[in-house]
Amino acid sequence: MDSNVALPPALAERVETRREQLRERLREAGVSLDWRAAEAAGLPRAFAASEFIAQACIAEPELLPSLLERGDLDEARSDDFHARTLTPLVEAARDEAELGRVLRRYRRREMVRIAWREVTGRAEEVQTLRELSALAEACIDLGLARLSAWQARELGQPVDADGRPLSLVVLGMGKLGGRELNFSSDVDLIFAYREEGEVDGAPRPLTHGQYFTRLAQRLVNLLDRPTEDGFVFRVDTRLRPFGDAGQLVLAFDAMEDYYQTHGREWERYALVKARPVAGDRAAGEALLARLRPFVYRRYLDYGAIAALRDLKALIEREARRRKRLDDVKLGPGGIREIEFVVQVFQLIRGGRETRLQTRSLLAALEAIDELGLMPPYQVRALREDYLFLRRLENAIQAQEDRQTHRIPGEGLGRERLAVALGTPDWPSLADRIERVRARVRGVFEQVFRAPQTETTEDADQPLRDLWLGLLEADEARLAAAGLGLHRPADFLAALETLRASARVRALSARGRERLDALMPLLLGALGQVEDADATWPRVLRLVESILGRTPYLDLLVENPLALSQVVRLCAASPWVAEELAAHPLLLDELVDPRRLREPLEKDALRRELARLLEPVGDDEEAAMDRLRQFKRAQVLRVAAADLLGHAPLPRVSDYLTAIAEVVLEAALERAWRYLAARHGAPRGETDAGPHRPGFAIIGYGKLGGIELGYGSDLDLVFLHDGGKGETDGPRPIDNGLFFARLAQRLMHILTAYTPAGRLYEVDTRLRPSGAAGVLVSSVAAFARYQRESAWTWEHQALVRARPVAGSARVGEAFLAVRAEVLGRRRDAETLRLEVADMRARMRENLSRDDAEHFDLKQGRGGLVDIEFLVQYAVLRWSCDHPALLRWTDNLRLLETLADEGLWPRADAEDLAAIYRRYRSRLHHLTLQQRPARVPADEFAAERERVTALWDRWLG
Repeated sequence: MDSNVALPPALAERVETRREQLRERLREAGVSLDWRAAEAAGLPRAFAASEFIAQACIAEPELLPSLLERGDLDEARSDDFHARTLTPLVEAARDEAELGRVLRRYRRREMVRIAWREVTGRAEEVQTLRELSALAEACIDLGLARLSAWQARELGQPVDADGRPLSLVVLGMGKLGGRELNFSSDVDLIFAYREEGEVDGAPRPLTHGQYFTRLAQRLVNLLDRPTEDGFVFRVDTRLRPFGDAGQLVLAFDAMEDYYQTHGREWERYALVKARPVAGDRAAGEALLARLRPFVYRRYLDYGAIAALRDLKALIEREARRRKRLDDVKLGPGGIREIEFVVQVFQLIRGGRETRLQTRSLLAALEAIDELGLMPPYQVRALREDYLFLRRLENAIQAQEDRQTHRIPGEGLGRERLAVALGTPDWPSLADRIERVRARVRGVFEQVFRAPQTETTEDADQPLRDLWLGLLEADEARLAAAGLGLHRPADFLAALETLRASARVRALSARGRERLDALMPLLLGALGQVEDADATWPRVLRLVESILGRTPYLDLLVENPLALSQVVRLCAASPWVAEELAAHPLLLDELVDPRRLREPLEKDALRRELARLLEPVGDDEEAAMDRLRQFKRAQVLRVAAADLLGHAPLPRVSDYLTAIAEVVLEAALERAWRYLAARHGAPRGETDAGPHRPGFAIIGYGKLGGIELGYGSDLDLVFLHDGGKGETDGPRPIDNGLFFARLAQRLMHILTAYTPAGRLYEVDTRLRPSGAAGVLVSSVAAFARYQRESAWTWEHQALVRARPVAGSARVGEAFLAVRAEVLGRRRDAETLRLEVADMRARMRENLSRDDAEHFDLKQGRGGLVDIEFLVQYAVLRWSCDHPALLRWTDNLRLLETLADEGLWPRADAEDLAAIYRRYRSRLHHLTLQQRPARVPADEFAAERERVTALWDRWLG
């Protein structure tokens, strides 16, 4: 809509009246106005949309000419503009009365400018909100600075224990803190100071608390008291500790103690946006850092949903009582519902996802989108709807500079809104308002739906009574049998034991309430699994592990889909059930079903781990815990995808291998950084000049073969290309010693037990000379050993070896040695005898075959027989077929053997299919916590085929 529009008749008449009144005032004051410029700047639309603008221009005839002459109606203000402009005006004020006049008149002029630009479409809504916030912040800060200087002259200057001056800290809350202030808003302020003490040099004894209370009162009076010039900003201090009943100003220690001891959920919500806006800003940020653990919990805090749901219900009851359903802030589908949707994600996940720790609602929406917490289309819609509702709110308030959020009930006020928002007429605007509010309401109800209350009164009531022990014995047995239990008496006894346990009795009232909400939902989910008798002990153990940890009760209550997934996974795998019971933190991974369908690829894993490690900095213990939590969480995701049918066997091993590689990369990087901080980095000399030695981790076995399973350990060899030289730090050490310590540090990170468990079991016995050899070797020493001393079985192991982390240069050097050694021409008969002899000895010592069972790994015709056949083939033929040196995994090596014409394709394809079946069965046996043995007849045909091929090539 253009700045000048065709106005409805009644509004056009009102505008003409105000135009005539302005002409008269200009004549009386002897001030000229360029009417053509005023019309071009949108005077009709501005006067139509805002009676406040019209009356302000009439009351102060110099105002509009000044705005036009300086071009202020066309320009946005930078964040520091008001501070720069106001400073000389404030400093010239001789007393509080004059200071108040300066601030009030400046505020009125800027509010006219901001409102004019808003209602004539010259400013984006984000810009308007930010300018209003900057204006308020400058008035508060400069007003406080002037008052502080006057009070210091009158009463002295408070200082801390070290003699440093103390200043008042002013925290802006709500929309001021978020730099999203609306047109006629209160400013919500909290006052604090660093520490208690006595003011030296005061005329009479005066504590710091008394001093800063007096200063805060003067500031509130300066800003809030109405005079003939109006007010600067209305001030609300009720968000302070204990509200109106509390002290106006508190020391930091008292503030922290309050939130730790008495802080309520809504106060966490309020502190999300808290920001120092005046006084000692650095001290204010330090205070907020101390309060951050109260606001953002380290766990996923689903209790925030219930708390905000209750707060919203209270607001809605109040809105209905006061008939405020047309309130664009507090009514259904209003601004507050968008704020609650965004801030519930901040409170739930902000402790983990630091990107959510932002005061800006729009920035928080961006983080929600980046983290995939809501569908992108929903995030876009919320942003658009929020900005529309904020513009609507500003237009309502700009009509008369009145603090209201209600849509006008009469025709003229509604027509003003249509003009301000650039819509053709009120019905068009009303239709858009209705659509926006309905959309917002839908998102709000989706996020804040209370699943635990939806069916409690009907279908879940018997299960609730079952949990609470309210059923007669026969009724309880029938209810338990209805869950598919064949031994209901055992289940009922276990339920009674849990209900009467000391840990349940010790729960807080809220914890017991959440447990009582969870158990009927959990029993209902238990009734949906196939083997409820095997599942219920696992599920009840999990419940016992989270008793007293209300956030996890909240998580399961608020996420029925996650609860269903938990019970399904516990039914499918006792390993998963034990992992969840031992590490309830893993429950967080089950909230979003999308995460279970799509385990992360390697690059995404790197980003996820980097994000988790970033906040811990150089805290090595915290980093080790984060590494363990990451590994467990990602392996759980893979197991869930596997059990739920979303990940085929090769992908399972790919995922598990990628997780290990990313963990090794991060562990090595931290170990290197730890050593380099103490000794510097290794350096050396080569014929080509200065040389920066590197270090690489070589993966053998299942890691090298990209075939990791759920319980696999890591077979590792460590290599470096250090040569002679020493590190370049303040405490230099020999390169060889640096790499030895690096390997030791890496092993510590990988294998040490922490509260989060052990990262991986690691086996380094495949290094040169095995357990008797040094932990880390130079590439040259490794090559010499492989050429001169290694046994045939060590060359077999080399078939499944590859670089997995560290220096690319060292990795390439290893691959060159591998290719040379594996590509050596060997006597076929000698090789056959050595491989067959090694396999016979392994089978004799390790196989657990018997008449009734087949050992999938070590039994005759089992998985290791296939691996030995492949290794024999690589060692025999790679001298003439270098394609065999390209891969380290058995499946691609089998394909290459067929492609090169070395084995009949049917043989290779049969072995590959059998190998897949064996590995798939092994994966699931691990998840079932069962040994790698199956009934003797389960793979009879497969065993026979593998044995026949073994006998053909190695028998």
